[in-house]
Amino acid sequence: MSILFISPTIISGDPSIEPYEADILISNGLIKQISKPTSILFNETDKVKIIQAKGWVLSPGFIDLHAHSDLYLLTNPEHEAKISQGCTTEVVGQDGISYSPIHTQQQLKAIRDQIAGWNGNPSPEDHPGLGLFEWKTVGDYLNCLERNKTATNVAYLVPQGNLRLLACGPWDQVATPDEIVRQEAELRKAMNEGAVGMSSGLTYTPGMYASTSELGSLCRVLADEFPGSYYAPHHRSYGFKAIESYAEMLGLGRMTGCPIHLTHATLNFTENKGKAPLLLSMIDSARAAGVDVTLDTYPYLPGCTTLAALLPSWASAGGPSETLRRLEDEMTREKIRRAVEETGCDGGHGIPTNWDEIQIGSTNEPSIRHYSGRRVSEVAKSLNLLPIQVFFEVLVKDRLATSCLMHIGNEENVREIMCHHTHCSGSDAILHGKGTHPRAYGTFPRFLGHYSRDLKLLSLNEMVSHLTSRPAKRLGIYPHRGLIQEGSAADLVLFDPKTIKDKATFDEPKQRAEGIRYVLVNGKIAMEEGVLNGNRGGSVLRRRQDGKVC
Repeated sequence: MSILFISPTIISGDPSIEPYEADILISNGLIKQISKPTSILFNETDKVKIIQAKGWVLSPGFIDLHAHSDLYLLTNPEHEAKISQGCTTEVVGQDGISYSPIHTQQQLKAIRDQIAGWNGNPSPEDHPGLGLFEWKTVGDYLNCLERNKTATNVAYLVPQGNLRLLACGPWDQVATPDEIVRQEAELRKAMNEGAVGMSSGLTYTPGMYASTSELGSLCRVLADEFPGSYYAPHHRSYGFKAIESYAEMLGLGRMTGCPIHLTHATLNFTENKGKAPLLLSMIDSARAAGVDVTLDTYPYLPGCTTLAALLPSWASAGGPSETLRRLEDEMTREKIRRAVEETGCDGGHGIPTNWDEIQIGSTNEPSIRHYSGRRVSEVAKSLNLLPIQVFFEVLVKDRLATSCLMHIGNEENVREIMCHHTHCSGSDAILHGKGTHPRAYGTFPRFLGHYSRDLKLLSLNEMVSHLTSRPAKRLGIYPHRGLIQEGSAADLVLFDPKTIKDKATFDEPKQRAEGIRYVLVNGKIAMEEGVLNGNRGGSVLRRRQDGKVC
């Protein structure tokens, strides 16, 4: 069935094109025709769904360059969080750790345990028929997504932490030349199976143990052998020495020629207040020297990760089982306490943890579920305990599977970075559990409603480009996606510019946004008149041998 939008205001994704009113005909998953209002003719026998859209904005579907939907695309196929806010394309495999590639079930178990705070740890028995966790390679994983059909389009980054785990194991040690060669071979294999680039999580084990030169070897593979691919690092610190950490990543781009995409490019903690202009000048300097640099951010102040990520890296060496073993030893606990609370450690971005800023997120263990949504300091006070005692209790009882929110952002930095000409959208949304971050449901409406309409930080036309054409260009799918033009994929969002608004809050993070009426993915209606219908029109986007992503 074809779909005809009558007289919407088209915001095409190209900010050089002013919004205009037109009719737009969708057929066979593509934008077939764009014409003056009421000028598209069809026979009465034609099966055409007509949508009266005057006064509404029709834009390309929004693109999430930093998604953690790796499992939710399979276990929660309607994908309410993303579809309800107009997201039609996602990039997973983020932060240097995900579920492929792996060689052994032991490796997969360690990864599942390590990032259970991000994605949960669903049992295949509870989701029969999906083939959940039956993969090993990136190709296997992408095939699993394709077989099950996804609500959004999805692309995959090779997690550098996985590469290091396969070659070096989970230990804090210098990679040998042979181990680096093995990582390069694993990267080539994953890229040839359809990945679009590589991610790192340089505050997460085991990827954080990699040296700059080790990362450089992998970036050279991308630059020399896979044109159009990119490196998306979660770098070594967003707190103490954050500027130096950004400089290391930009230096990799200069050294190797690899495109660098600075993911969730924040400058958090008090000591980085007002430093956004310095970071942006560094990016502009690198770009002037020929480095391809882009970045993404989410439109909120707090961050979100696993509670175990606050541990020093030495305490996490060897994987989750070794971490839990260390947490049973009183002397080791005291050593951890000093690193976390007094000196600051790499897990806490080099800054002593302030428990007033750490909010416990989703938990799996029933006995501590009532801690969810509360600050660690508040829980400690209510129990007449020290905050570090609550920290250890939660880690052990929940077996490291707890998420947390870190209330550490700087609004002036968020706004300044958002306005930069390299800026793209990335939610960094953890979807698992009740106590998640509101960005899971509110990222794209917040960009458009709060920052564009209400604060007038950018025009609506410009802000839409940040969510559509810019990330599409980074991903290598533009102009087939991220742009409204004849022949492009019909990934579309119909929204009311006067009322679009994020409704999710830190107390109620799973509230759907207002003001979005229709969402189409490859021409299939996924949300109609604000109601999700369960249609899964997404495609798995693979990098082909010729460098195209489709």
